[in-house]
Amino acid sequence: MRIKSILSSNRIYFFAVGLFLLLGLILLASIEQGAAIRFFSERRSPAGDWFFRYFTQMGEEPIYLLALLGLLFVRFRYALLVPLIGVLVTLVSYLTKQLFAHDRPSVYFSKLGELEDLQLVEGVHLLTGPTSFPSGHTMSAFAIYGFLALLAKRKRWTAPLCFLAALLVGISRIYLVQHFLKDVVLGAAIGTLLALLVYYLQGKIPHRPQRFWDRSLLSLRPIATP
Repeated sequence: MRIKSILSSNRIYFFAVGLFLLLGLILLASIEQGAAIRFFSERRSPAGDWFFRYFTQMGEEPIYLLALLGLLFVRFRYALLVPLIGVLVTLVSYLTKQLFAHDRPSVYFSKLGELEDLQLVEGVHLLTGPTSFPSGHTMSAFAIYGFLALLAKRKRWTAPLCFLAALLVGISRIYLVQHFLKDVVLGAAIGTLLALLVYYLQGKIPHRPQRFWDRSLLSLRPIATP
């Protein structure tokens, strides 16, 4: 399995991700830091606050658990890769945050004396410290949903859905004043690369239906007793 063939067979998903990253880079070159946060702050609504407050959790641990349980019915090897993706995301997120050490939006706007000017979402605790760049939630979302998109067979409708879910997690981080646009763009890029890397490497291991890890819960049969 070659990278080129993976990209070709998943062109809908990668086109969507590529377009988002391109638009994100264009915006980053044309607006100041914090502009995206101010944009949402001026356009808050009860429905938007409720939606993004809960949808941001779609990039957290419960989604990994649901993906793992679902993939047990597809192939054990895929289910086993879900926690691996989680570990990789956690490790890469931690290392990159430590490397860049960019202030969170709450710290950035506090230093400018503008935090009180923002309309915050009620009940959301603002994270602090130099841990903003990149967005771990976005990285996580693009890693797990990207992996699921690569595994899916009916890509015409699963690819857009997986991309949309990951994108909304990224937007939620800006809406909730937890991350800047630059954090989300880099998180999406790294998460996509991690999904591609894991999928590519597992493809190097030949699929053998007789092997346990290439079976599923649906293919298991009870052992006959004498």
